[in-house]
Amino acid sequence: MLKKLWTIGLLAALAGTAYGQGSIFGFKGGPTIGLQQWESFERDPLFRYHGILFVESLPEDNSYALFAQIGYNPKGSAIRSRNAFGISGDIFRLPTQAFIFHNASLTVGAKQKFKKSGAEGRTYYMFGLRLDYTFDTNLDEYEEVNQSYPIYPINDKQLIREINYGLALGGGIEFPFSEFVGGMLEFTVNPDFSLQYQQPKAEVYVNNSFYMGNLSIPERNIRNLTFELTLGLRFLRKVIYVD
Repeated sequence: MLKKLWTIGLLAALAGTAYGQGSIFGFKGGPTIGLQQWESFERDPLFRYHGILFVESLPEDNSYALFAQIGYNPKGSAIRSRNAFGISGDIFRLPTQAFIFHNASLTVGAKQKFKKSGAEGRTYYMFGLRLDYTFDTNLDEYEEVNQSYPIYPINDKQLIREINYGLALGGGIEFPFSEFVGGMLEFTVNPDFSLQYQQPKAEVYVNNSFYMGNLSIPERNIRNLTFELTLGLRFLRKVIYVD
């Protein structure tokens, strides 16, 4: 499915080149901050990295562009920096628990560009429609904990949504290194409209050394939100018309 959508997005991005100077392609990446909300749990940000391949049109005046991009964009959240008391009364810090959804993201959209006064670079803002495919998670790491006290999301395909959708909103700056090579710095906010994980309310019986009895697990609807800071390289594919 992603391959077909990538082809559609690529054709859309290159459609403007018929009357333009060519096209731009390249790669970009950088840090990602992932946020999620869980019922009954305070969540901390997840810090990871993303990587993206992109292509975009290059109209003659370079005032706008259509683009398509595909990449690895992890989503999730964490439990971090919790203090606990040992048997002897000493205080120690628990290790960070990261809950990661490994997503491949396809985005198609448009940029509006503005020429910087007295400089060759251009600032821009962008809007894109995004489709994500979740190909893996790390939820199996918490299977042992959930068996004795089922409080974390579980790696169940009936609960994890493989296909999600949302927006990519942001802006940045493009700056040239030479006629055919340039750089870019970009910041985006990426909200999901769909739920990454949906678990109905449940009553379970727990019997371990810490607790024995019925435990009420609230309904858990997890939706993703990420913030991405991206640095990239841009390469010009120039079209020369010959009469």
